[in-house]
Amino acid sequence: NKHEIPWTTIGRGSNMLVSDQGIRGVVIKPGKGLDYVSFNGSTVTAGAAYSFIKLAVTAGRQGLTGLEFAGGIPGTVGGAVYMNAGAHGSDVSRIFKSAEIVLSNGELVTYYSEDMKFSYRHSILQEMTGIVVEATFELAEGDKGTITAEMAKHKERRMQTQPLKMATCGSVFRNPPGDYSARLIEEAGLKGFQCGGAQVSELHANFIVNTGQATANDVLALITHIQGVIKERYGILLVPE
Repeated sequence: NKHEIPWTTIGRGSNMLVSDQGIRGVVIKPGKGLDYVSFNGSTVTAGAAYSFIKLAVTAGRQGLTGLEFAGGIPGTVGGAVYMNAGAHGSDVSRIFKSAEIVLSNGELVTYYSEDMKFSYRHSILQEMTGIVVEATFELAEGDKGTITAEMAKHKERRMQTQPLKMATCGSVFRNPPGDYSARLIEEAGLKGFQCGGAQVSELHANFIVNTGQATANDVLALITHIQGVIKERYGILLVPE
């Protein structure tokens, strides 16, 4: 290619903000060929395009426990693995067995849990160039009623505490060690603060909502402002998810 384009990857399931000017390059979106799931006892294998929420629901109906935390995490299996998605005290690393990954040179490799360097909202995929095409998780047998009740409880909490009826970026910042980004932002008096059409949610301070005509620049300006205020007030740099 005469005009070589740098190879970069980001999982769908990790939040991303696309420039108002668009992207100079090619966007690859895993599609129907990778939208599948199969079960073998307590082991589940899913394509990268399979909905992470749907995976949690389907596993629960099979009487398999371990994915209850994923019932409200939007995006796909590939994105969830990429960012070690998590909620309610659990994350992908707790159930991850292996993943099939295509490297930038076209090589297909298998990475196991010890290869992934999982940590809070992080995997080795954020340090290298590769695309998850399939992932396998190890679950455990459980009671369907208990699993369903647990997922319903999580859903009810989300409905009460998150602005799910508005257009949002999802959860914006990672929680700093020993604290919560939402608490810091709210305590700093930033709930409702607005840059253009982007606003810190009045319901949950770690969400940015689109009030109608927000641009990417509006959202970025608001993120930068929040970071500046929290850094000055608490000496903590909030890191975007």
